[in-house]
Amino acid sequence: MAGQNSLRWPWGVCLRLDLWCCQYAINDHFVVAVPFLSQCWPTMGLIKIRGDQCWRDLTCMDYHYETQPVPNPISYYLHQSPGLMHKFETLSNHFIELISCFFVMIPWRPSLLLGAAIQVLFQVVLIISGNLSFLNWLTILPSLACLDDKFYSFLFPEETKRKLRIIQREDKLGVGPSPTVGVYIRRVMNICLALLIGYLSIPVVQNLLSSRQAMNTSFDSLRLVNTYGAFGSVTKERTEVIFQGTHSNDPSIPGTEWLDYEFLCKPGNVSRRPCLISPYHYRLDWLMWFAAFQNYKANNWFIHLAGKFLMNDEQIMTLIEHNPFKGGEPPKFVRAQHYRYRYTEIGSEEAKKGQWWRRELLGDYLPPVSLESLYDYMKNQSWDLPKYIKKKVRAEKREKAKRKT
Repeated sequence: MAGQNSLRWPWGVCLRLDLWCCQYAINDHFVVAVPFLSQCWPTMGLIKIRGDQCWRDLTCMDYHYETQPVPNPISYYLHQSPGLMHKFETLSNHFIELISCFFVMIPWRPSLLLGAAIQVLFQVVLIISGNLSFLNWLTILPSLACLDDKFYSFLFPEETKRKLRIIQREDKLGVGPSPTVGVYIRRVMNICLALLIGYLSIPVVQNLLSSRQAMNTSFDSLRLVNTYGAFGSVTKERTEVIFQGTHSNDPSIPGTEWLDYEFLCKPGNVSRRPCLISPYHYRLDWLMWFAAFQNYKANNWFIHLAGKFLMNDEQIMTLIEHNPFKGGEPPKFVRAQHYRYRYTEIGSEEAKKGQWWRRELLGDYLPPVSLESLYDYMKNQSWDLPKYIKKKVRAEKREKAKRKT
Protein backbone atom coordinates (compact mmCIF):
# COMPACT_ATOMS: atom_id res chain seq x y z
CA MET A 1 0.00 0.00 0.00
CA ALA A 2 1.32 3.45 -0.89
CA GLY A 3 2.30 5.36 2.19
CA GLN A 4 2.78 2.19 4.27
CA ASN A 5 2.47 3.01 8.00
CA SER A 6 1.24 6.53 7.31
CA LEU A 7 -1.92 5.30 5.55
CA ARG A 8 -2.74 2.06 7.38
CA TRP A 9 -5.65 3.20 9.48
CA PRO A 10 -9.03 1.49 10.11
CA TRP A 11 -10.99 4.48 8.85
CA GLY A 12 -9.22 4.15 5.51
CA VAL A 13 -11.03 0.84 5.02
CA CYS A 14 -14.23 2.45 6.33
CA LEU A 15 -13.85 5.26 3.78
CA ARG A 16 -13.52 2.78 0.92
CA LEU A 17 -16.72 1.04 1.99
CA ASP A 18 -18.54 4.36 2.35
CA LEU A 19 -17.56 5.43 -1.17
CA TRP A 20 -18.45 2.05 -2.63
CA CYS A 21 -21.89 2.12 -0.99
CA CYS A 22 -22.64 5.60 -2.36
CA GLN A 23 -23.18 4.25 -5.87
CA TYR A 24 -26.09 2.14 -4.61
CA ALA A 25 -27.50 4.60 -2.09
CA ILE A 26 -29.35 6.59 -4.74
CA ASN A 27 -31.74 3.66 -5.29
CA ASP A 28 -32.37 2.62 -1.70
CA HIS A 29 -30.33 4.33 0.98
CA PHE A 30 -31.82 2.12 3.71
CA VAL A 31 -30.67 -1.10 2.02
CA VAL A 32 -27.14 0.32 1.92
CA ALA A 33 -27.08 1.79 5.43
CA VAL A 34 -28.27 -1.29 7.33
CA PRO A 35 -25.52 -3.69 6.09
CA PHE A 36 -22.91 -1.00 6.76
CA LEU A 37 -24.07 -0.40 10.33
CA SER A 38 -24.49 -4.12 10.97
CA GLN A 39 -20.82 -4.57 10.03
CA CYS A 40 -19.54 -1.71 12.15
CA TRP A 41 -21.38 -1.53 15.45
CA PRO A 42 -21.72 -5.13 16.65
CA THR A 43 -18.05 -5.77 15.86
CA MET A 44 -16.98 -2.60 17.67
CA GLY A 45 -19.02 -3.56 20.72
CA LEU A 46 -17.98 -7.21 20.81
CA ILE A 47 -14.27 -6.43 20.47
CA LYS A 48 -14.54 -4.37 23.65
CA ILE A 49 -16.49 -6.93 25.68
CA ARG A 50 -14.10 -9.70 24.59
CA GLY A 51 -11.02 -7.52 24.94
CA ASP A 52 -9.84 -5.48 27.88
CA GLN A 53 -11.12 -6.40 31.34
CA CYS A 54 -11.82 -2.72 32.02
CA TRP A 55 -14.74 -2.81 29.56
CA ARG A 56 -16.35 -5.52 31.65
CA ASP A 57 -15.71 -3.93 35.05
CA LEU A 58 -16.75 -0.49 33.66
CA THR A 59 -13.46 1.30 34.40
CA CYS A 60 -12.14 1.95 30.86
CA MET A 61 -13.39 5.51 30.80
CA ASP A 62 -11.32 6.23 33.91
CA TYR A 63 -8.30 6.12 31.58
CA HIS A 64 -9.57 6.78 28.05
CA TYR A 65 -9.63 10.59 28.03
CA GLU A 66 -6.04 10.76 29.27
CA THR A 67 -4.55 7.96 27.17
CA GLN A 68 -6.35 8.32 23.83
CA PRO A 69 -4.03 9.04 20.86
CA VAL A 70 -4.56 12.80 20.59
CA PRO A 71 -6.62 14.37 23.42
CA ASN A 72 -8.34 17.72 23.00
CA PRO A 73 -9.01 20.42 25.65
CA ILE A 74 -12.42 18.94 26.50
CA SER A 75 -10.77 15.55 27.17
CA TYR A 76 -8.89 17.18 30.04
CA TYR A 77 -12.09 18.22 31.81
CA LEU A 78 -13.99 15.00 31.04
CA HIS A 79 -11.15 13.03 32.63
CA GLN A 80 -11.82 14.86 35.91
CA SER A 81 -15.43 13.55 36.05
CA PRO A 82 -16.45 11.36 39.03
CA GLY A 83 -15.92 7.61 38.78
CA LEU A 84 -19.68 7.00 38.71
CA MET A 85 -19.95 9.18 35.61
CA HIS A 86 -17.23 7.15 33.90
CA LYS A 87 -19.12 3.92 34.67
CA PHE A 88 -22.27 5.41 33.14
CA GLU A 89 -20.27 6.36 30.02
CA THR A 90 -18.99 2.80 29.66
CA LEU A 91 -22.47 1.31 30.09
CA SER A 92 -23.85 3.77 27.54
CA ASN A 93 -21.16 2.71 25.08
CA HIS A 94 -22.15 -0.95 25.46
CA PHE A 95 -25.85 -0.14 25.00
CA ILE A 96 -25.23 1.90 21.85
CA GLU A 97 -22.78 -0.50 20.18
CA LEU A 98 -24.38 -3.80 21.19
CA ILE A 99 -28.12 -3.09 21.47
CA SER A 100 -29.30 0.14 19.86
CA CYS A 101 -27.44 -0.70 16.63
CA PHE A 102 -30.17 -3.26 15.92
CA PHE A 103 -32.87 -0.58 16.02
CA VAL A 104 -32.01 0.35 12.43
CA MET A 105 -32.65 -3.24 11.30
CA ILE A 106 -36.30 -3.13 12.36
CA PRO A 107 -38.46 -2.03 9.37
CA TRP A 108 -40.52 0.36 11.46
CA ARG A 109 -40.08 4.10 11.01
CA PRO A 110 -39.96 5.12 14.72
CA SER A 111 -37.32 2.44 15.36
CA LEU A 112 -35.25 3.63 12.41
CA LEU A 113 -35.41 7.25 13.49
CA LEU A 114 -34.52 6.39 17.08
CA GLY A 115 -31.62 4.14 16.06
CA ALA A 116 -30.20 6.74 13.67
CA ALA A 117 -30.58 9.55 16.21
CA ILE A 118 -28.77 7.54 18.91
CA GLN A 119 -25.88 6.72 16.58
CA VAL A 120 -25.50 10.30 15.34
CA LEU A 121 -25.63 11.71 18.88
CA PHE A 122 -23.06 9.14 20.03
CA GLN A 123 -20.67 10.14 17.25
CA VAL A 124 -21.10 13.83 18.06
CA VAL A 125 -20.16 13.10 21.68
CA LEU A 126 -17.05 11.24 20.50
CA ILE A 127 -16.10 14.12 18.20
CA ILE A 128 -16.38 16.56 21.09
CA SER A 129 -14.42 14.39 23.53
CA GLY A 130 -11.33 13.61 21.45
CA ASN A 131 -9.43 14.03 18.18
CA LEU A 132 -10.30 10.72 16.53
CA SER A 133 -9.61 11.83 12.97
CA PHE A 134 -12.53 11.57 10.53
CA LEU A 135 -13.65 8.15 11.80
CA ASN A 136 -16.70 9.52 13.63
CA TRP A 137 -17.68 11.72 10.70
CA LEU A 138 -17.58 8.69 8.41
CA THR A 139 -19.78 6.62 10.69
CA ILE A 140 -22.37 9.40 10.86
CA LEU A 141 -23.03 9.10 7.10
CA PRO A 142 -24.74 5.66 7.06
CA SER A 143 -26.76 6.65 10.12
CA LEU A 144 -28.10 9.66 8.22
CA ALA A 145 -29.06 7.30 5.39
CA CYS A 146 -31.44 5.54 7.80
CA LEU A 147 -33.57 8.68 7.92
CA ASP A 148 -36.23 8.54 5.20
CA ASP A 149 -37.31 11.12 2.63
CA LYS A 150 -40.13 12.30 4.86
CA PHE A 151 -37.61 13.32 7.51
CA TYR A 152 -35.58 15.35 5.02
CA SER A 153 -38.60 16.90 3.29
CA PHE A 154 -38.15 20.20 5.15
CA LEU A 155 -34.99 20.79 3.10
CA PHE A 156 -36.88 20.96 -0.22
CA PRO A 157 -39.31 23.54 -1.66
CA GLU A 158 -43.03 22.77 -1.93
CA GLU A 159 -42.89 22.58 -5.74
CA THR A 160 -40.32 19.77 -5.61
CA LYS A 161 -42.39 17.88 -3.05
CA ARG A 162 -45.52 18.30 -5.21
CA LYS A 163 -43.79 16.79 -8.25
CA LEU A 164 -42.53 13.92 -6.10
CA ARG A 165 -46.05 13.16 -4.86
CA ILE A 166 -47.28 12.97 -8.46
CA ILE A 167 -44.54 10.48 -9.34
CA GLN A 168 -45.30 8.37 -6.27
CA ARG A 169 -49.03 8.39 -7.13
CA GLU A 170 -48.29 7.24 -10.68
CA ASP A 171 -46.08 4.45 -9.38
CA LYS A 172 -48.87 3.18 -7.13
CA LEU A 173 -51.40 3.26 -9.99
CA GLY A 174 -48.98 1.64 -12.38
CA VAL A 175 -49.30 4.40 -14.95
CA GLY A 176 -45.61 5.27 -14.98
CA PRO A 177 -43.20 4.23 -17.73
CA SER A 178 -42.61 0.50 -18.12
CA PRO A 179 -39.27 -0.87 -16.90
CA THR A 180 -36.62 -0.95 -19.61
CA VAL A 181 -34.21 -3.77 -20.37
CA GLY A 182 -31.53 -1.84 -18.51
CA VAL A 183 -33.66 -1.82 -15.36
CA TYR A 184 -34.00 -5.61 -15.45
CA ILE A 185 -30.27 -6.02 -16.05
CA ARG A 186 -29.54 -3.81 -13.07
CA ARG A 187 -31.91 -5.84 -10.90
CA VAL A 188 -30.14 -9.06 -11.87
CA MET A 189 -26.77 -7.47 -11.14
CA ASN A 190 -28.01 -6.28 -7.75
CA ILE A 191 -29.16 -9.80 -6.87
CA CYS A 192 -25.80 -11.24 -7.96
CA LEU A 193 -24.00 -8.59 -5.94
CA ALA A 194 -26.09 -9.36 -2.87
CA LEU A 195 -25.26 -13.07 -3.20
CA LEU A 196 -21.55 -12.25 -3.61
CA ILE A 197 -21.53 -10.01 -0.53
CA GLY A 198 -23.35 -12.73 1.40
CA TYR A 199 -20.71 -15.27 0.36
CA LEU A 200 -17.82 -12.94 1.21
CA SER A 201 -19.42 -12.22 4.59
CA ILE A 202 -19.09 -15.83 5.77
CA PRO A 203 -15.58 -15.33 7.27
CA VAL A 204 -16.76 -12.05 8.79
CA VAL A 205 -19.59 -13.81 10.63
CA GLN A 206 -17.24 -16.62 11.67
CA ASN A 207 -14.83 -14.04 13.06
CA LEU A 208 -17.69 -12.29 14.84
CA LEU A 209 -18.73 -15.51 16.57
CA SER A 210 -15.16 -16.53 17.39
CA SER A 211 -13.80 -16.12 20.90
CA ARG A 212 -10.61 -14.76 19.27
CA GLN A 213 -12.25 -12.01 17.26
CA ALA A 214 -9.85 -10.08 15.01
CA MET A 215 -10.17 -6.30 14.86
CA ASN A 216 -9.92 -4.15 11.70
CA THR A 217 -9.36 -7.09 9.37
CA SER A 218 -10.23 -7.43 5.68
CA PHE A 219 -11.36 -10.70 4.13
CA ASP A 220 -11.33 -9.84 0.42
CA SER A 221 -8.92 -8.13 -1.93
CA LEU A 222 -11.22 -5.14 -2.48
CA ARG A 223 -11.54 -4.66 1.31
CA LEU A 224 -15.33 -4.25 1.10
CA VAL A 225 -16.23 -6.94 3.63
CA ASN A 226 -14.32 -6.27 6.83
CA THR A 227 -14.44 -6.28 10.59
CA TYR A 228 -14.10 -3.03 12.45
CA GLY A 229 -13.16 -2.09 15.95
CA ALA A 230 -11.58 0.60 18.07
CA PHE A 231 -10.17 0.62 21.59
CA GLY A 232 -10.54 -3.11 22.15
CA SER A 233 -7.93 -2.48 24.81
CA VAL A 234 -7.39 0.77 26.69
CA THR A 235 -3.94 1.74 27.96
CA LYS A 236 -3.85 2.59 31.65
CA GLU A 237 -1.06 5.17 31.46
CA ARG A 238 0.14 7.60 28.84
CA THR A 239 3.74 7.54 27.69
CA GLU A 240 5.23 9.88 25.12
CA VAL A 241 8.39 9.82 23.03
CA ILE A 242 10.05 13.25 22.95
CA PHE A 243 12.68 14.04 20.30
CA GLN A 244 15.54 16.30 21.39
CA GLY A 245 18.56 17.76 19.63
CA THR A 246 21.88 19.34 20.62
CA HIS A 247 24.77 21.25 19.02
CA SER A 248 27.24 19.59 21.37
CA ASN A 249 30.02 17.54 19.79
CA ASP A 250 29.93 15.13 22.72
CA PRO A 251 26.40 14.34 23.99
CA SER A 252 27.77 12.21 26.84
CA ILE A 253 29.11 15.27 28.69
CA PRO A 254 26.99 16.01 31.80
CA GLY A 255 24.98 19.19 31.47
CA THR A 256 24.66 18.98 27.69
CA GLU A 257 21.83 21.25 26.55
CA TRP A 258 19.08 19.29 24.79
CA LEU A 259 16.24 21.14 23.06
CA ASP A 260 12.79 19.58 22.51
CA TYR A 261 11.04 19.24 19.18
CA GLU A 262 7.31 19.97 19.39
CA PHE A 263 4.85 18.08 17.19
CA LEU A 264 1.68 19.60 15.76
CA CYS A 265 -0.74 18.18 18.27
CA LYS A 266 0.56 15.35 20.43
CA PRO A 267 1.50 16.18 24.05
CA GLY A 268 5.00 17.55 24.55
CA ASN A 269 5.39 20.86 26.36
CA VAL A 270 3.43 20.36 29.60
CA SER A 271 2.09 23.94 29.45
CA ARG A 272 0.81 23.64 25.92
CA ARG A 273 -2.98 23.41 25.62
CA PRO A 274 -4.24 20.23 23.90
CA CYS A 275 -5.30 20.96 20.33
CA LEU A 276 -8.68 20.62 18.63
CA ILE A 277 -8.24 19.22 15.11
CA SER A 278 -11.03 16.76 14.26
CA PRO A 279 -11.78 15.80 11.48
CA TYR A 280 -8.14 16.33 10.48
CA HIS A 281 -5.76 13.44 10.96
CA TYR A 282 -2.17 14.26 11.92
CA ARG A 283 -0.67 10.93 10.93
CA LEU A 284 2.82 11.54 12.30
CA ASP A 285 1.41 12.43 15.72
CA TRP A 286 -0.59 9.18 15.73
CA LEU A 287 2.46 7.16 14.68
CA MET A 288 4.39 8.68 17.58
CA TRP A 289 1.60 7.57 19.95
CA PHE A 290 1.95 3.98 18.73
CA ALA A 291 5.75 4.18 18.83
CA ALA A 292 5.58 4.80 22.59
CA PHE A 293 4.28 1.23 23.03
CA GLN A 294 7.13 -0.27 21.01
CA ASN A 295 10.88 -0.13 20.52
CA TYR A 296 12.44 2.13 17.92
CA LYS A 297 14.00 -0.96 16.32
CA ALA A 298 10.50 -2.10 15.31
CA ASN A 299 9.90 1.13 13.36
CA ASN A 300 12.47 2.05 10.74
CA TRP A 301 10.43 5.18 9.96
CA PHE A 302 11.41 6.41 13.43
CA ILE A 303 15.11 6.23 12.58
CA HIS A 304 14.37 7.89 9.24
CA LEU A 305 12.65 10.70 11.13
CA ALA A 306 15.69 11.11 13.37
CA GLY A 307 17.83 11.42 10.25
CA LYS A 308 15.53 14.11 8.84
CA PHE A 309 15.81 16.07 12.09
CA LEU A 310 19.59 15.85 11.85
CA MET A 311 19.40 17.34 8.34
CA ASN A 312 16.91 20.08 9.28
CA ASP A 313 14.85 18.73 6.40
CA GLU A 314 12.39 21.42 5.25
CA GLN A 315 9.61 19.01 4.28
CA ILE A 316 9.56 17.14 7.57
CA MET A 317 9.60 20.43 9.46
CA THR A 318 6.17 21.23 7.99
CA LEU A 319 4.84 18.25 9.97
CA ILE A 320 5.92 19.58 13.36
CA GLU A 321 5.01 22.65 15.39
CA HIS A 322 8.42 23.75 16.68
CA ASN A 323 11.94 23.11 15.43
CA PRO A 324 14.44 24.52 17.97
CA PHE A 325 17.11 24.62 15.23
CA LYS A 326 15.05 26.42 12.59
CA GLY A 327 17.02 29.05 10.69
CA GLY A 328 20.37 27.91 12.08
CA GLU A 329 22.80 25.03 12.05
CA PRO A 330 21.18 21.58 12.27
CA PRO A 331 21.79 19.59 15.44
CA LYS A 332 24.86 17.39 15.63
CA PHE A 333 23.01 14.76 17.65
CA VAL A 334 19.38 13.88 18.27
CA ARG A 335 17.89 11.49 20.79
CA ALA A 336 14.44 10.42 22.00
CA GLN A 337 13.40 10.30 25.64
CA HIS A 338 10.54 8.24 27.06
CA TYR A 339 8.20 10.05 29.47
CA ARG A 340 5.09 9.19 31.46
CA TYR A 341 2.41 11.89 31.11
CA ARG A 342 -0.52 12.54 33.44
CA TYR A 343 -3.13 15.27 33.44
CA THR A 344 -2.80 17.87 36.16
CA GLU A 345 -5.78 18.16 38.48
CA ILE A 346 -8.10 21.14 38.18
CA GLY A 347 -7.17 23.64 40.88
CA SER A 348 -3.76 22.08 41.57
CA GLU A 349 -0.58 24.17 41.81
CA GLU A 350 0.56 22.92 38.40
CA ALA A 351 -2.77 23.82 36.81
CA LYS A 352 -2.63 27.31 38.33
CA LYS A 353 0.77 27.75 36.66
CA GLY A 354 -0.79 26.90 33.30
CA GLN A 355 0.27 23.25 33.13
CA TRP A 356 -2.07 20.77 31.46
CA TRP A 357 0.29 17.85 32.03
CA ARG A 358 2.89 16.62 34.47
CA ARG A 359 5.57 14.32 33.16
CA GLU A 360 8.12 11.88 34.57
CA LEU A 361 11.23 10.64 32.75
CA LEU A 362 11.24 6.87 32.26
CA GLY A 363 14.54 6.61 30.37
CA ASP A 364 16.12 6.69 26.92
CA TYR A 365 14.05 5.59 23.94
CA LEU A 366 16.60 6.28 21.21
CA PRO A 367 20.22 6.88 22.26
CA PRO A 368 22.02 9.93 20.83
CA VAL A 369 22.68 9.48 17.10
CA SER A 370 24.41 11.59 14.46
CA LEU A 371 24.30 11.46 10.68
CA GLU A 372 27.72 9.83 10.75
CA SER A 373 26.51 7.05 13.06
CA LEU A 374 23.41 6.52 10.89
CA TYR A 375 25.34 6.59 7.61
CA ASP A 376 25.56 2.84 6.96
CA TYR A 377 21.97 2.20 8.05
CA MET A 378 20.54 5.00 5.91
CA LYS A 379 22.66 3.96 2.95
CA ASN A 380 21.36 0.38 3.18
CA GLN A 381 17.81 1.75 3.23
CA SER A 382 18.56 3.90 0.13
CA TRP A 383 17.68 7.07 2.04
CA ASP A 384 19.06 10.43 0.96
CA LEU A 385 22.08 11.82 2.78
CA PRO A 386 23.69 15.27 2.49
CA LYS A 387 26.75 15.33 0.23
CA TYR A 388 28.97 16.75 2.97
CA ILE A 389 28.16 13.76 5.19
CA LYS A 390 28.99 11.32 2.40
CA LYS A 391 32.35 13.03 1.82
CA LYS A 392 33.09 13.22 5.55
CA VAL A 393 32.33 9.54 6.20
CA ARG A 394 34.31 8.41 3.16
CA ALA A 395 37.28 10.50 4.27
CA GLU A 396 37.09 9.02 7.78
CA LYS A 397 36.97 5.49 6.37
CA ARG A 398 40.00 6.18 4.17
CA GLU A 399 41.84 7.58 7.19
CA LYS A 400 41.04 4.47 9.24
CA ALA A 401 42.20 2.24 6.39
CA LYS A 402 45.53 4.12 6.22
CA ARG A 403 46.04 3.71 9.96
CA LYS A 404 45.53 -0.04 9.72
CA THR A 405 48.12 -0.31 6.97
